[in-house]
Amino acid sequence: MNLYFRHLHHKADMLKGISLQAQTGKITTILGPNGSGKTTLFRCIGGLWKPRQGEVRFDGQNLLALSYEKRARILASVPQEHTFPFPYSVLDVILMGRASHVGLFSSPTSSDRGRAEEVLKELAIAPLRDKSCTRISGGEKQLVLIARALVQEGPIMMLDEPTSHLDFRHQILILRKVRELARQRELVVLMTLHDPNLAMLFSDEVVLMNEGRIVSTGNPEAVITEQNLREVYRIDVHVTNLNGYRIVYPERNA
Repeated sequence: MNLYFRHLHHKADMLKGISLQAQTGKITTILGPNGSGKTTLFRCIGGLWKPRQGEVRFDGQNLLALSYEKRARILASVPQEHTFPFPYSVLDVILMGRASHVGLFSSPTSSDRGRAEEVLKELAIAPLRDKSCTRISGGEKQLVLIARALVQEGPIMMLDEPTSHLDFRHQILILRKVRELARQRELVVLMTLHDPNLAMLFSDEVVLMNEGRIVSTGNPEAVITEQNLREVYRIDVHVTNLNGYRIVYPERNA
C-alpha cells in the first residue's frame, strides 16, 4: 500500500503516499484530527474511491483490482454513520451481509439464516432479532452493523469511528467486543478513532495521521506521545501513567 488520492479537478493530494501494514488478530487504529485523511483512506481501501496511485494488497492480491463481489468476501466495512431508509428488522439487516454469497436473483438460504442467527447470539443481541432497526439505540445499531459485517465472513474488518455518537458505556462495550472478535476470529481489524485514550486502551498498533500523511506508526506507547499529539492536534497535552494505564489529558488553561 502506497496510496495517493485527490478529488477530480483538485490540484493537491488528500492522501500523500500512505503506506501501512495491518496484522491478523490485531487492531490497527488510524488516529488523527478532523481533515487528516482517515475517512478518505478508508474509502480508498474499501474501493469506494479510486486512488490516483497505489495498491491495497492482501494475500498476494490487489483488492482494488477485484470485483465488488470478490472484494466483499474479503473486506467488510462498518460505517461511521448509517441511517436505515426502511424499518428493516435486525435479522434482515444482518442477512444483507450475506449478499456476496447469494446469487443475483436468489434469496438467503437456511444456511445464511443460520449464520445470521449464530452472530446474533455471539454479539448478545438475539433479543433484538425481530425489532425494527429504526427503533433501537445507537449502541445496539452499532452492534447490528458489526454483525452484518461478520456474516460476510471476510478476513478483514474496517470500522470507521465505531464509537461516534455513543455514550461512554457503549464506547467501551463496542471496543471490547471488537478486540475480542479480532483475537477469536483472527481478523485483520482496521479502525479509525478520534480519542487517543481509546486508541491507547484498545489498539495493538496505531497509525497517527495529519494532513494526508503518516506522522508516526507503531505500538500505542511509542506513537501516542506528548510530542506527537502536540504536533498533530496543536494543543498542550500530557501523557501519564495511572494504575498501570497510560492516559492523555490536556492543559486545562492552555
